[in-house]
Amino acid sequence: MLRIRVIPCLLLHNGGLVKTVRFRRPTYVGDPINAIKIFNDKEVDELALIDIDASRQGRGPDFALLERVNKEAFMPLACGGGIRTPDHVRRVLGLGYEKVILDSVVLGEPGSVEAASAACGSQSVVVCIDTKRDLFGRLRVYDHLRRRCTRLGPGEYARLAQARGAGEVIVYSVDSEGTFQGYDVKAVREVSDAVTVPVVALGGAGKLQDFADVVRDGGATAVAAGSFFVFHGPHRAVLITYPERQELERVFGEGRGE
Repeated sequence: MLRIRVIPCLLLHNGGLVKTVRFRRPTYVGDPINAIKIFNDKEVDELALIDIDASRQGRGPDFALLERVNKEAFMPLACGGGIRTPDHVRRVLGLGYEKVILDSVVLGEPGSVEAASAACGSQSVVVCIDTKRDLFGRLRVYDHLRRRCTRLGPGEYARLAQARGAGEVIVYSVDSEGTFQGYDVKAVREVSDAVTVPVVALGGAGKLQDFADVVRDGGATAVAAGSFFVFHGPHRAVLITYPERQELERVFGEGRGE
């Protein structure tokens, strides 16, 4: 088994799957159940689902859809979007999901991390940190509900999240998301230097070497991607893919005693 987890991240919008570029212009890419079946066949390490509508609409998770997805999935699942209360956490985990992902709720309600951790244990609580550079080029935590940078740096925010009970942190780059131009390695490094929990890099992967670079230079302990796994070719034709195990072993230098 690979030491580095490689995680497809799927965005839910109006019951379907979409991909965005820098958190804008959602493009429909298919049905979530069909995607799950394909990823089953490809034996992915784990999979993350994020509902990009729930928090913005002020509603909870779509539990009916999450249940249908879990019934089809043969891999560990994490999900985020609209999870605000311990009851939401318990219901999601009760459906068979291994982790919940908390995002915008943490900015307004920092105690939500503690409540989630108390409800299910820190190993099941993931905090997703949206990062973006402000007008002065400084790395900041981005509030996607208000569409603006906060005054918090991602490292500072990550330390607070871990202190409150987060067992894992995702660094999600707004500037890189959907661009295929590589991860924001500096943002990932700032967070990985600030915490002792696992750090997942997300946003910008365009080639396999990007995975290795963000692990080596950014200190990521896992990598996630969206567009990389659902688009193919210069015209971005929708084609769900996942690298062969041998390819991943080669790019990470695993499987040969390295």
